[in-house]
Amino acid sequence: MSAVSAKTNERPAEPWRQRLIRSLLYGRNVDRAAKARARVGLAMLAFAAIYALIGGRLAMFAIGADAHGARRAASQEVVATARPDIVDRNGAVLATDVKAASLFGEPRRIIDKDEAIELLTATVPDLDEAEVRERLRTRKGFVWLKREVTAKQQQDIHKLGIPGIGFLRENKRVYPTGNEVAHLIGLVNIDNQGIAGMEKWLDNQGLADLHRAGFAIDRLQQPIELSVDLRVEHALRDELLKAKEKFHAKAASGIISNVKTGEIVAMVSLPDFDPNNPKEAHDPDRINRLTTGVYEMGSTFKAFTLAMALDSGKINLNSSWDARGNLHYGKFTIHDSHSLGRFINTKEVFTYSSNIGAARIALGQGVEAHKAFLAKMGQLTRLRTELPESAAPLVPRRWGELNTVTIAFGQGISVAPLQAVMGINALVNGGYLIPPTFMKRTEEDAAALAKRVIRPETSDKMRFLMRLNAEIGTAKSADVKGYYVGGKTGTSEKVINGRYAKKRVLNSFTAIMPCDDPKYQILIMLDEPQALPETHGQITSGWNAVPTGGKVIERIAPLLGVEPRFDLPPADRLILAASRTTQ
Repeated sequence: MSAVSAKTNERPAEPWRQRLIRSLLYGRNVDRAAKARARVGLAMLAFAAIYALIGGRLAMFAIGADAHGARRAASQEVVATARPDIVDRNGAVLATDVKAASLFGEPRRIIDKDEAIELLTATVPDLDEAEVRERLRTRKGFVWLKREVTAKQQQDIHKLGIPGIGFLRENKRVYPTGNEVAHLIGLVNIDNQGIAGMEKWLDNQGLADLHRAGFAIDRLQQPIELSVDLRVEHALRDELLKAKEKFHAKAASGIISNVKTGEIVAMVSLPDFDPNNPKEAHDPDRINRLTTGVYEMGSTFKAFTLAMALDSGKINLNSSWDARGNLHYGKFTIHDSHSLGRFINTKEVFTYSSNIGAARIALGQGVEAHKAFLAKMGQLTRLRTELPESAAPLVPRRWGELNTVTIAFGQGISVAPLQAVMGINALVNGGYLIPPTFMKRTEEDAAALAKRVIRPETSDKMRFLMRLNAEIGTAKSADVKGYYVGGKTGTSEKVINGRYAKKRVLNSFTAIMPCDDPKYQILIMLDEPQALPETHGQITSGWNAVPTGGKVIERIAPLLGVEPRFDLPPADRLILAASRTTQ
């Protein structure tokens, strides 16, 4: 019995596997109670560290200026709004990005929305209460409340301590020069996307695609260099402002172009706007008249008429034209403003701006030749440049002899002023039509794009005629001493209710300097200038646009590096004589 009991009281033998695991875990001869207490302490310490980490993270989320979720949701949009600087040809900044805070809300996190709306609208008076209420009443995780708040507004809202209200830093486009280059630069919308001018061109060139891909960040973008010279732009705008006020004109505009490269060095259209205040840009009276407007350019178009005829070889500078009386064509009568009542030569047609002479010259070339020449000069199709804003010319649908008669002296066809500038450049730069550009361009690059449209000797004759006009003709008041200026005036009556209004005119003056080797063309336009006592009741171009052009030349010539030269011989001895020697 005892043997049986002893066997029953013996503990079963422990399997070898358990002995091995216990030995590895606890070792030999170790106090298992002490080991258990150490393990419990270690577990408590681990849990305490985890809870401390969680608590710290919660505290960071609670006191952070921006919600992490909202920041992540909007981060792509913020990156996508970065734009490169735009600078003038000398590196002066015309447009740049700055960081600005924008106010957002997280409706799901706002506890008392009515209180939040009341506090926000009291702190930021220009917040629309109804709009804010509508946005915060949604169940969205993120809504914009106001873009581009001031630093003071941001500070005041921070002090309110409203949960679910925060700020994101965005790129805001600013224009340090204000109105100076408004029509050229254009502007952006609230999302920093270009909507006009060179800003829109930038997006069309692929910047918008970079935005969407997330690559258009500040450090990857080089400044965009334009052809405009801010110093020249300022001088041109200042003189146009003075002329607009002095002559009580409805509008004033001007272009300065490099005749050898096609670069636009300055472009002003008044009234303009401040791109920092986009609301002004929506005023229909503030359009860019030089690219989006089309106008009958008046007698400046006579330059094309004479160049066409001279280039054909059918006439010369001494050819004679009957201007003894009015020219009757059907039921229409063509007359000269200052009739000489005699036969006049080609030089006098230009110098005295004879409508009759220009009409007879154009008729002598024929309708088809006239159309072909103007087409070759780029006057019959829409001019495309970097600026997205452009207008197509208004051309007669059925072009007959009467159309040729009137178009010869600048009536019956309307073109964009920049288009006319391109054509005049070709008449004086040796005969090359060069597309205008608002980007920097070398003469070599321009030569690769140029297309010959008239012979060099024809260009010489046109420069002679323009200089002669400044010596003895209608452009005398723009003959700034030392710069050998040449030019052509234009006064076109505006069409009002289907009729030409004699007292409402659009005046233009195109000038080149220096005439013996032109570098720049200047176009001045005044819309509906009024008569003054000093103009003796006259409103034609010679009394307002021409003197304005002279003042502009006087200011910009030194800025453009045109050195004055005095005691130069008259046009027939300097320009024509040199032309004959070359030939």
